[in-house]
Amino acid sequence: MKFQLDEPQGGNSISKHDGRTVWVNGEAYAASLLVPWKGEVQAWSLQRFEDLTELHFEQILSLKPELVIFGSGARIRFAKPALYQSLIQARIGVETMDLAAACRTYNVLASEGRNVLAALLIEA
Repeated sequence: MKFQLDEPQGGNSISKHDGRTVWVNGEAYAASLLVPWKGEVQAWSLQRFEDLTELHFEQILSLKPELVIFGSGARIRFAKPALYQSLIQARIGVETMDLAAACRTYNVLASEGRNVLAALLIEA
């Protein structure tokens, strides 16, 4: 019997996280980042949840995902809907989770070929 690992075709995969670092495709990131299903991982200029603004979500909008998984750090914290109104108006779903759950959920959805984006807050 042949076993084969299911991986997204040409997509990004989060292989590990420890709360301070996230590994995407084997590369370590120690600051907040945006992980689209396909394409380049991008820096996300967010250091603390309290600094979250509409501009952070507008950067996400430019990547045109169908669904955003917002990893709000070590614990789950919900952004005010007014901050991500641009995503709502564009009919882009937003789900908020802690960092660990966001990484797991992103991998499941990306492995299904979904146009998902992980917006991961890594606080210093």
